[in-house]
Parts: sequence; structure tokens; C-alpha cells
Amino acid sequence: MYYSSYLQLDKILDAQHLESDKQNKHAHDEMLFIVIHQAYELWFKQILFEVKSVHDIMSKDSINDNSPELQVAVRRLNRVVEILRVLVHQVDILETMTPLDFLDFRDMLRPASGFQSMQFKVLETVLGLTIEDRHGREYVTSQLTKEDAQEIYDLAKKTPIIKLVNDWLERMPYFTNPTFWTNWGGDKDFWNSYKDVYAASLGEGEKQNVRVFEELFMTDLTNEGRKLSDKARRSALFIMLYRDYPIMQNPYRLINHLLDIDELLATWRWRHMNMVHRMIGTRVGTGGSSGKGYLREAALKHYIFQEFAELTSFMVQRHNLPQLSPELEKQLGYFG
Repeated sequence: MYYSSYLQLDKILDAQHLESDKQNKHAHDEMLFIVIHQAYELWFKQILFEVKSVHDIMSKDSINDNSPELQVAVRRLNRVVEILRVLVHQVDILETMTPLDFLDFRDMLRPASGFQSMQFKVLETVLGLTIEDRHGREYVTSQLTKEDAQEIYDLAKKTPIIKLVNDWLERMPYFTNPTFWTNWGGDKDFWNSYKDVYAASLGEGEKQNVRVFEELFMTDLTNEGRKLSDKARRSALFIMLYRDYPIMQNPYRLINHLLDIDELLATWRWRHMNMVHRMIGTRVGTGGSSGKGYLREAALKHYIFQEFAELTSFMVQRHNLPQLSPELEKQLGYFG
């Protein structure tokens, strides 16, 4: 095996063909523009490779939380997080190109646009961004080929990561054993006991949160437009509250990595938006979008795992947490 043949460098290094050179109007910074975007697409490929493997793990009918499977999923999501950090920082390199440098070749790119990145759209869809939740949803596939557009619509019909995580949380085994939740003294179960502790922690202007807590955690109603069910929310909040127990650590990391992914995708979108504003001001994007305006609204709307972030509104300090029953504490240890 030889280094360059293994990596197929002849193909990779011969994939940068400047449009400005074809038109005899050489623009030096077009090489940087191509390399950066090719690097993005290579990283998107790796991210999809990791996310789809996590999708396969989470798709199983039963996941043993004390098995290597969950650890593998957590580790691969952590890798996705670290790659996304690199993608955010790559904007710094692209911003070494000035607006005038970009104008040297920008008009030659029409109607090509980063909006046409299939891999990025696939990633958003696999994670759980629905077509209905997208900003300008009628524009989502309008710039794609007919075949690519159909692939996105077909993929949108399949179960995304957010739904698989919801189903995994609903299966949290400890909630199926009533003896774990009735040993608190008096006649209150765990969630009523926790509600009292939570209510006591609220300031005067936050008292309305008790009603919201009851709606989100203590009813069996399916909340319109929400990605997490009441059962999943209870499990996720419990994991976040009692994450210091050994068995809760990997589930907590999984939820936290999903939040990291949401945050980094949002950060990347905001960096992209500000870069576009710096480069072209208020001009229309090469693909026909409204440029900064579209990117701003997408950045605000395209969160996928925000319901996990909202759970922090219902947390209390560690020293105020209800004491778990001895039976449950034993189950949350490594040798439960």
C-alpha cells in the first residue's frame, strides 16, 4: 500500500478547477473558496457516517444501557461534536478573503449555492429537522435536482434521531417499577414530591412555571408540535437531575452531546450569516435566497433538540433533590 494511492490523492488534489481560469479572469481566492467548501463536504460525509451508525444503534427494539452499545453511540456523537467545532473555526479561514476578493469570481458561480449542499440537508433531516419546521419550507428543495429533492422527501418519511431518542427515553426501565416511586413518606409519588420542591425554589415572578411543569411532566396529553412525549421528558429530566449516579452518566452524555450538536450547528449558521453579510451586504445569494435574511431566520428556527435545553427551566439544586429509595439507588449503581 502506498500513501497517495490509499488516499486517492490523485482524485482529491485534481478536484480544484477554478471557474475564473476557465473564463481567463483568474481570481486568486477562488482556490481557497473551493478547498474550504470541499473540506466542509468531506467533514459532512464523516458526520453522516457517525450519525447513521448511531441511528442504527438507537433503532434497536431494546438497548441495554449498561452495555457497550450506548457507550459507542455516546462516543460517536462526541466525535460529531468535535468535528462541528472544526467546521465553525473553518469560517475564520474563509474570512481571510475580502469582499472584493470574493467579487472577483462570485458572479461566475450562479446559480450554484451552499443552499444546495445535499449532505447538510440530509444531516438535518436524519437528526430530526422536518420540512414543516424549516424556514421557507417551499424553498427547501427548489434549488435541488429532481432526484436530490425526492431523496430529501423520502428521507423525511423515515424515523429521525430525535424520535429514536424519544422512544429510548420512554423505555427507561426504572419508571415501570412502582416500588421505586412510592417510598417518599406521606402519600405523594416522586413527581408530586419533586413538584413541591421545585415550586418552593421559584421566585415571585416564576410561579407560573408550576402550571407549565404540570402540563409537561404530569399529564398524558400529547403536546401539539412537540418532539418529546411526557414520558420522555420525565426520563430526560430525571437523567439530568441524577446524572451523578453511574448508570445515568452515559444517558446524560448522550443528551448533552445532542445539545452540543444543536448549539454548534446554530453557531455555524450564525457565523455563516455574519460572514455573508460582511461579504455581500444585503445582496441576494447566488442561489436566489434573500442572503443574510434567510440565513438569520433559519438560524433562529432550525433547532432540533431545543426541548432538552428547555428542561433546565425545571431543575433544582442538588441539595434539594428528593432522596431516592434504597432500591432505586442500588439499581443506579454499576452492580444494581
